Amino acid sequence: MSSITLPAEFTLHRKYTYNHTSAVKWILSHSRPYLWIMVMLVVGAIGNAALAAYVPVLTGDAFNAMIKLPPDTSVLLPLAITIGISQIIRGVLQLGRNFGAELMAQYMERDIRDELYLSLLGKSMTFHNLQPVGDTMARATNDVREVNFMFNPGVNLVVGSFMFIVMLLIAAPRYHPSLLITPVIFTIIYFIALVGYLKTLSPITDEVRATFGDMNTHLSESLDGVEVMKGAAQEGSEVDRFVSNARRVRDAFVRQGDLEGRYIAMLILGMAYAGGLVHALLLFRAGTIDLGAVVGYFGLLRLLEFPTFTSTWAYSLISSGFSSSRRILELINSETYLDQNASGLTSNMRGEVEFRGVSFAYPKRRACCSGYFIQNKTGTDRCHCRADRRGENLAGKIDQPHL
Repeated sequence: MSSITLPAEFTLHRKYTYNHTSAVKWILSHSRPYLWIMVMLVVGAIGNAALAAYVPVLTGDAFNAMIKLPPDTSVLLPLAITIGISQIIRGVLQLGRNFGAELMAQYMERDIRDELYLSLLGKSMTFHNLQPVGDTMARATNDVREVNFMFNPGVNLVVGSFMFIVMLLIAAPRYHPSLLITPVIFTIIYFIALVGYLKTLSPITDEVRATFGDMNTHLSESLDGVEVMKGAAQEGSEVDRFVSNARRVRDAFVRQGDLEGRYIAMLILGMAYAGGLVHALLLFRAGTIDLGAVVGYFGLLRLLEFPTFTSTWAYSLISSGFSSSRRILELINSETYLDQNASGLTSNMRGEVEFRGVSFAYPKRRACCSGYFIQNKTGTDRCHCRADRRGENLAGKIDQPHL
């Protein structure tokens, strides 16, 4: 068992500790306890991609059988059954991949929200008075949710699409080694474009999350001070300020959409289709490969469609998730100026309460009880009462909140 070591008013012992040096290390430390889920996700992605690549290979074999003279139709039924069974297995593996990704996303959201709430509970009242409530709520709700979306569908689709590229690189040389040229060139240009895209996208997603937090902050402050605002007849100015903040959020989203629209992945995909098909047809014309190989190879090239399509928006979810992670981590790491006396005395509470010479009377009347001695022992809500003069003993119940 370990405990959170940030300065706080109290410390709860936790099973795991997390690395707070950067957002990436923090996310990785949170995912460390769920490596078995990551294995499930990767195995499902590999099986899904492998069986997806199996279909065009069998299709090419069926095409070769049908162009024979005479056509060999005897292979069609076995090939169809094989394709059907393989796709059923592929569906099960894909379900395992999606289930693992969703389970991982829910666990991550739960653990991050638990750590954030615990951190907020341990911070001083001065910190909470200075920290905008709307921004805190935006980080505790929307930003934590963005981390969920980063894992599913973000990481889920990225891992799955990457396996499609790997399977193409493995399966393409079975027809001819030179047919590996187009997938390799596509992969190199794809990742170069992706790195530049993510570098440009990261500050924009940071701005989207920051402007959203500012809008929430102003809205929360306006609602808390609605009486003052109405008393000063400032409704119009507050509305204008909110509209201005909302416009900033909209403009940030529009800039993100413009950047996503300029991403060249679809252009690269079209060029890969054209170049790969021309290359395969040239090899067919030279007699190096048969027509079924051309059909099968082009079917394998179509595996690139999934990673290209998902890259236009899945990486945006990952970038938004890391932007939200940085905002959450900034809140957790905020200085609290609190400490605890960990070396102090730890023991059970001991003590008792005594009232001596107690008198009771109704207003403007003589005292009906006087000179009583009331005693309460530790750990009980009963008291023993006795009269100091007449020797009378009474038992009563102490009203603890009032005492």
